[in-house]
Amino acid sequence: MATDIERFVEAEGRDEKIKAVRAKIDELGIEYLYLQFVSVTGKIMGKGIPSDHWESVAKKGFQLVYGATMNLFTNRAGEYLGYGPEAAELIGVPEPETFMQLPWAPEIGRFYCTLFRNREEKENPGGYLTADCRGNLRRLHEQFKEKHKGLSLRIGTEPEMMWLKFDENGKPRDGYSKPFCYHIDQFESLRPVSLQVIRYARKMGLDMIQGDHEDAPGQLELNWMFDDVLRNADRLTTYRQICAQVARENGIFACFMSKPFMGVSASGCHHNMSLWRGGEDEFVKCGNDPDSLPGARENYMYVKGGDNTFMPDGDDPQMPQKAGLDAIGGIVHHLRALTAIGCSTVNSYRRLWDTGFWAPVFADWGFQNRTTGLRVSAPGRFEYRSVDSMVNPYIMGSTILAAADDGIDNKIDPGAPEERNIYEAMEQGKIVKKLPMSLGEALEALEKDEVVQRGMPGEMYRLYHEYKSDEWARFMSTVTDWDKDTYMECLP
Repeated sequence: MATDIERFVEAEGRDEKIKAVRAKIDELGIEYLYLQFVSVTGKIMGKGIPSDHWESVAKKGFQLVYGATMNLFTNRAGEYLGYGPEAAELIGVPEPETFMQLPWAPEIGRFYCTLFRNREEKENPGGYLTADCRGNLRRLHEQFKEKHKGLSLRIGTEPEMMWLKFDENGKPRDGYSKPFCYHIDQFESLRPVSLQVIRYARKMGLDMIQGDHEDAPGQLELNWMFDDVLRNADRLTTYRQICAQVARENGIFACFMSKPFMGVSASGCHHNMSLWRGGEDEFVKCGNDPDSLPGARENYMYVKGGDNTFMPDGDDPQMPQKAGLDAIGGIVHHLRALTAIGCSTVNSYRRLWDTGFWAPVFADWGFQNRTTGLRVSAPGRFEYRSVDSMVNPYIMGSTILAAADDGIDNKIDPGAPEERNIYEAMEQGKIVKKLPMSLGEALEALEKDEVVQRGMPGEMYRLYHEYKSDEWARFMSTVTDWDKDTYMECLP
């Protein structure tokens, strides 16, 4: 019986795609290839090879230690997280349809890869590696579509981030611009940065649609068109790479940390989602010549059309169809556990504690109501707000699918949309679950939620829980400046 890796590399049409990439490599003068995958925390990992070896690596893949999926970091005891040095080596197989020339380094091509267990493993040799968050999302989405008769998830993300100056010690510190939201003058002050990001993004298939200066120092939000959940996650990962490169070119720092400053807004990454039936992929030029693209054509495809189950089908323009409501019911029901994914760092919860900046802390939903964890941001889409720019979008997508699946299966009622300010509603007697207010509390909620864990199959939940529990323990075992300022000179 063929293994997963054998079926993958021998898939119909793959040989033709490999040949097409070779032609592009030769046409564009590509000398070197980055073979990348995404770790448990969303960090880009991988290897580089000379382009002469493209055909060989496309067939056989490359090997790398399993611990690379955990950033090869160690825990508090100095032991490698997730996998020890005795573990086997994974196999990464590049996907030719993700080939893209780097616009800032035209001699380099990039691929995303699918990860597999080693061919010589005693258990499930050559099987899909469940430490591969990206591969998990692809497979879980396919299962979701098959189970729910073609129903598929589309997502658009709104990544806020800050551009910071370096201080005299070479550390990123102050924002490059003033914290004035929507001010064109502040947007203009970052124009050399934002336009270069947009140029690179469009070349790499991101259909950029709008942007603005947000209300924190140096904070920008640049958006692209929503799409299939996996492709959007790839584009968010690519966007982060682009920002890091533009920062290097301009001698400043691209910061995706959720809350580097208190007293101003954090960097959220709202996920606007919708569930669709049907639709077709369409090519979007993004300013490129369609006859001479700097990458595989699939990078410029966006799914269009179909039936959006989140659109109203009755007289109330604010109420989605029943299938959409059930899915939202599942997400509202599991919001506490989902917070461990959307707010994935210790720092994420500074965003929830800093009052007055529209950060959602309650598991409820409403129409264009920014005081709730979910809102109908416009007819046909729900905005999941309890997520920030440190998120791993692949795990976020797969756990949203798990929660939506539970809502559809069990017809979970999200309740009536809340039109009041949630704080006023609670004063009037409404009982609403509060979201976890620390990473430790969120991990406890995730530990109790078997449904959300379904979105983290195989080893993924173990690895994520181990990594983030260690992160929380590191924080709790650290003496901070606040500790010293508050307690150093106090007598009992």
